[in-house]
Amino acid sequence: MKNWFLYSIFLVSTSIYSQEINNEIDKVTLRAMELFDVPGIAVAVVKDGKVIHSKGYGVRSIKHQEKVDIYTNFGIASNSKAFTSAALAILIDQNKLNWDDKVIEYIPEFKMYNEYVTQEFTIRDLLTHRSGLGLGAGDLMIWPDGHNFTSKDIIHNIQFLKPVSSFRTKYDYDNLLYIIAGVIIERVSGMSWASFVEKEIMDPLHMTNSAGNWNRLVDKSNVIDPHVPIDGKLQVIDRYTNTIFDAAAGIYSNVDDLSKWVLMQLNAGKNGDEIIFSKKQHAEMWTPQTLMTNQTISPYFSLFKAYGLGWQLTDVSGKLQVSHTGGLEGIVTQITLLPQENLGIIVLTNQQSGYAFSAITNTVKNYYLGLPYFDFNQDYFDKSHTNLKNADSITDAVWLKATNKSKEAIEQLDSLVGKYKDNWFGSVSIFKKNGIYIFKSDRSPQLIGELMYYDKDTFTIKWFNRYFNADAFLYLENIQSKSNRFKMKAISPLTDFSYDFQDLDFVRLNEINL
Repeated sequence: MKNWFLYSIFLVSTSIYSQEINNEIDKVTLRAMELFDVPGIAVAVVKDGKVIHSKGYGVRSIKHQEKVDIYTNFGIASNSKAFTSAALAILIDQNKLNWDDKVIEYIPEFKMYNEYVTQEFTIRDLLTHRSGLGLGAGDLMIWPDGHNFTSKDIIHNIQFLKPVSSFRTKYDYDNLLYIIAGVIIERVSGMSWASFVEKEIMDPLHMTNSAGNWNRLVDKSNVIDPHVPIDGKLQVIDRYTNTIFDAAAGIYSNVDDLSKWVLMQLNAGKNGDEIIFSKKQHAEMWTPQTLMTNQTISPYFSLFKAYGLGWQLTDVSGKLQVSHTGGLEGIVTQITLLPQENLGIIVLTNQQSGYAFSAITNTVKNYYLGLPYFDFNQDYFDKSHTNLKNADSITDAVWLKATNKSKEAIEQLDSLVGKYKDNWFGSVSIFKKNGIYIFKSDRSPQLIGELMYYDKDTFTIKWFNRYFNADAFLYLENIQSKSNRFKMKAISPLTDFSYDFQDLDFVRLNEINL
């Protein structure tokens, strides 16, 4: 009788505890949606081997107002990278390759910026952001469009990207090398990356509503639309559907299925009695490979920050955290694991404000770490407001000055008319039409906008697609060179790093064909 009494007390206290955290998640999520103008969010929390919270909030799209639920699919973007590392781990368990195999063993045509790096580059290097290339180098081949580029193009063109640091000395996040890792999976397995991930990971985990990319979703009736604010008003934008990005950011999934993925990760690669990948490879993926810049600040006082194999690693209040974020235009996501707490947190959103998922994740973390309540929503809102205000002051000043009306502007713009080529990005055209000067990419058709004169050797490009938030400076390398060469860089400090204009180096083609 005594044991039954104690057990009943345990059940009641557990129920109260669960209800308390569920109420807290509801509260912080609804507030995040309000502050950051997010139409829909899905949140799941797993603890001690069980899903203790799984819920959808808001709507899939402002167009049709259908509710988000636990089966609503979101593009998880760069959270796909952990699936790529897991796929490689499975192939290693099958004795088909090793982390430190040279890339050229599987892709003989692979070539980096110098011969030494080419010969030494390993599968591990593909996953750890230490290649020597800069942040997001070459992403314009896949972003914002990329339909005109193939993985074959990326393998060929990566040799033209210039390093910003020595090989294996510095962390700079990339996407292209994960695409190349996906090619290795395809060549070794004889299957597409998406097919392999679905067969070897999703099917055993019964992730029945997920797929390797948008096009492979069997049922598209319960999927979010991506949203971005344009001139202060939230709007639905076109979905990114290019499959070239799959191994870096292709997966569509939902909190119900991702809870199974997280539970398996917290169980060191096991799903019940089934082994998805070995404990040895699980430990390898969670081992620091590349150190990242770290700040030891409140509230978590982290002592280290590093990148593993498809995961970011740090410590929060003395506990290991394994996590990743993901972002596409109009969609951002976060998956966070605290293994010592046997805790996993999944937040999927259909708007591109990362502040919302950060506020939700950190609130849940604080609850389980026993830290004092902190209003992350308000803190991030204040920071976002300051950052946006500062960025707006920069871009507003540029557009007040940019012109195509003065005599000097017209002369300078006329001198730029022609066709130019960058070694890895391909050709662009500058021409005059209906009284304005236009910059147009041949291989990334969405990159088309109005060119205006700014000052001396500098011009501006305002993209016709206004949700990019990626307007750019175009500047002549040598003003005395008769405009034969130019480079570019983003105007706003808030421009996504995948608009890697700084890596472009355009040279005028001898024959102009407009």
